[in-house]
Formats: sequence, C-alpha cells, structure tokens
Amino acid sequence: MAQELRPYQVDALGAIRDSVRQGVRRLVLQAPTGSGKTRLAADIVEGARSKANKVVFVVPAIQLIDQAVEMFWGEGIRDIGVIQADHHMTNYACPMQVASIQTIRARGFYPEAAVAIIDEVHQLHAAHIKWIGRVGNPDKGEPTIVDAAEGWETVPVIGLSATPWTKGLGRYFQSLQVMSTTQELIDQGYLSPFKVFAADHPDLSGVKDVAGDYHQEQLSQVMQDQPLIANIVKTWKEKWGQDKTLLFAVDCEHAQNLQARFQQAGIACGYQDANTSSADRAALKRAFHRGEVKIIANVGTLTTGVDFDVRCLILARPTKSEMLYVQIIGRALRTAEGKAHALILDHTDTTARLGLVTDIHHERLHDGRMDENKKAANRGSALPRPCEKCDFLIPPGVKKCPECGHEKPVVSAIYEREGELREVGSWRLKQRNGTNPTLYPYTYAEKLSFFLQLRLHGELRGYKPGWAAMQYQEKFKEGWPPWSWNSLPLPDNVSQEVQSYAKSRLVAYFKSKRSA
Repeated sequence: MAQELRPYQVDALGAIRDSVRQGVRRLVLQAPTGSGKTRLAADIVEGARSKANKVVFVVPAIQLIDQAVEMFWGEGIRDIGVIQADHHMTNYACPMQVASIQTIRARGFYPEAAVAIIDEVHQLHAAHIKWIGRVGNPDKGEPTIVDAAEGWETVPVIGLSATPWTKGLGRYFQSLQVMSTTQELIDQGYLSPFKVFAADHPDLSGVKDVAGDYHQEQLSQVMQDQPLIANIVKTWKEKWGQDKTLLFAVDCEHAQNLQARFQQAGIACGYQDANTSSADRAALKRAFHRGEVKIIANVGTLTTGVDFDVRCLILARPTKSEMLYVQIIGRALRTAEGKAHALILDHTDTTARLGLVTDIHHERLHDGRMDENKKAANRGSALPRPCEKCDFLIPPGVKKCPECGHEKPVVSAIYEREGELREVGSWRLKQRNGTNPTLYPYTYAEKLSFFLQLRLHGELRGYKPGWAAMQYQEKFKEGWPPWSWNSLPLPDNVSQEVQSYAKSRLVAYFKSKRSA
C-alpha cells in the first residue's frame, strides 16, 4: 500500500495540476534525491488511471527499466507493461507503460498515452526532443508546442530531476516547479545531515576543459598520483573505517587502482562500471548491504537511480558540473536507521569550488543563452573553507569549526619584527594557545579566496583584467592561478587583508618609480 504523501509532495502535486489546467504542456519538477519523486509519480499515474487514461514512464537507460517497475510495484501499482524486446512484462493493454528512451528511438514510434513522465530529464536525448518538440515562440506566432511528434502537441509531459539545470532545457519545457530544496528536506528530517572533510588537494591547473568539465584522460593521470591514492585509503581508515561506502572515480583505470589499494590494505572493495552485468550489480549490492563489501568503487554507474544505504562517500572525481556534483553527493543523503549523518571525504576541492550542495539552487530553466545561466543561479558567492586543524569544511559565515571547535584568529598580513616590516607572502601568522605567532602556509581554499578578492578589488578600481593574476603570482611565488578560477563568482566584499596587500603593492610601485 502506498505511503501517505508528505506535505511538500501534496503542494507539488497541486502545482502540477494547476499548471496543466492553465495550459502548460511541458513542465519540469525539481525533486532532490530522496524526496520521493517515485511516490509523486505514482500519484500522477493513479490520477490518470482514475480517468481511464494511459501513462508512459520513460527512463534514460534500459538498465533502469526493472528498477522503475520495482519502485512502482512498491507503491502499489501492479498493472504495468514494459516496452522492451523480449521482456516478460510486455503488455500493451496495461494502463501504465515503462520504457527506455533507447527503445523508443529504435522503434521509431511513440506509445499512446494521456500523460508522459520523463525521469532524469536533465539527460535529455535527441530522441526526447524529436518526440516532445520544443516550446513555441509567441512573438513569431508559433503555437505553444511545435515540432512534436504527431498527436503529442497537447499531451502533458512532466520531467523529473534532482538537477534540471541542463543548458537549453528551457527551450523544450515551459516551467520549473521546485518541490523542495535539499536544505529544507534535511531540516524536516527527510534527508540526512552531512559532514564534509576536505582532504588533500590535487593541482588541477594543468587539466584542460572539455564541454564544461575536466578532460577525463588528463584528470585521471592527476588523480592517480600514488601519494594521493595512498592518502585516500589512509583518510578513509582514519575518518570512517566502516562499511557502506561509495567511491566515485574518474575512469575505469583510476577506480581499479583505488580498489586494488584498498584490498592491499585488507579492506573489501568492490568495483562497478558500465560493463558490469545486471546480475553482478545485484550481487554486489547485496554484498554491500550485508557488509561483506565495505566499499564500492564505481565509474558513473551509481550517480543516479540508486537507493543504497550509504553512510560514507569518497569523492575522488573532480568536476566543474553542479549537476554531477549534486547527483553524486545525493547518494549519501538518504536517511537510514542508526544514521546520524553522512560523511563526505572530498579529495578534489569540488566542494570548496562549487559550495555545499545545500547552497546550490536554481529557480528557472536555462534557455540556452549564456547570460541566462548566471541569472538562473540563486546561490551566494560565499564558499565553505576547510578548518585548519581537522579539515572539516566550515559553512560560509560560520567562524568556529562545528567539528572541533577551533576558531581562526584574525591576523594581519604584515607583522613587525625587530623594527622591520616584513610581508608574510605565501605564509600566514597563526596564534597557538596564546603563545608567539608562528607561520603556516596558505591553504588551497585561502589562495582561491585571496585571488577572487583581488579580482573584485581590481574591478572596483578599474585595473586591467590581468592585474589580479599578476598580484597573485607575486604574492604566492608559485606561478599563475588556475584558469578555471576566472569563471568563479566574485565575493561580496574585499577583506582588510587583501586591501592591505593591494595597498602595499601600490606603495611599492610608486617607490620604485621614484627611485628610477
């Protein structure tokens, strides 16, 4: 028997029905991982069936068909047909049909239905677009939906996704309904709280960009640095050392390398990639939940559509994609008996660059224009920073580390010693238990923050675009800042430390001019 709808699910269902009554035929529902989108979809199906209407539920991969059937079966919907060759549940007379977009594309025809639900709609295929068409331009006199398959211009199509932020998705869907946010679900107890620890930081400045993310081959080479891999094993043993851990790697070689290192350390670690059979995946899942396998190293196969009981997550796959990042972290946020919180071990600096998953939020679909991506974002520019003592990622605006209680003292970038003013440079002062200040190096996150503040300072003063990079290079004596930092949002203000440094460089410049 289906569970009762949660309050936010009731609101979302009402918003969907209101939109359809008002003439919206293409809408997207943003539903965070663990929010119960299958339960909501089941209610939509029941509503259609009560009116003797058919529904088609479309998954992005053939491997997910049986999982979708199983989920709907658990919600009490049993009269389901499957559109797939040689599938034992093929029955076109059933009021609900489950299909993969690959099968629909291969057959070249579209099932009869009064409502279509597209799961993981951020993975929109060309076959989807050929089927559902695009949103018409009223300025050109076009109807609401154009270029759709025959008969589908007026059929409601509902897309489901935890991360419907694909560029251009607004060309094919008219509106976005946000069922709830990750933070709201955590606050209400529907999702698990989480802790993030920033471990060692790989240097990704030499890795090129391809289609908005890191070049996979180059990224794999960087992430397979042996000291880094050894530290991934060491950090897991120190911070967690238990079962129910998922590990996300760059590619097959990287994942297998990590698996081997864990096994050498006496830790049972499984492995899964796109070529792992359904039977082997099922066996691995059972072993994972029985505790026989403590860790599963995977390559892109446990990112969406899985409901494992995950207590710890190892992020060894850097990404610039908000969608991929949120989908990965979402694997660990499902609640479970005895689970106080999820532990995220970030070996990539992704959290420090993109922010916590609870800070990433969009209120509108991207319509394909570059500037719209910035307008759609509804996240502050403040980013978490690692604690100097325990590496816990401290949320923006929090002064004292929630994990160990350490509070970072406010110090100047200039200190006095025997009557001589000396610049700290790439080192900073640190007060230890009231004793004399000592020097310690800037962390990766602090260098990033310093550079972004330099950029803001330069823009406010009207300096040339390359000024911030030159000042960064001069201060830290380690080459140019990573190019990817130039695309990050600027902070709200410039700290006194950065202002003092910029002023000291200006004074030094004029002194050198006078000497010349």
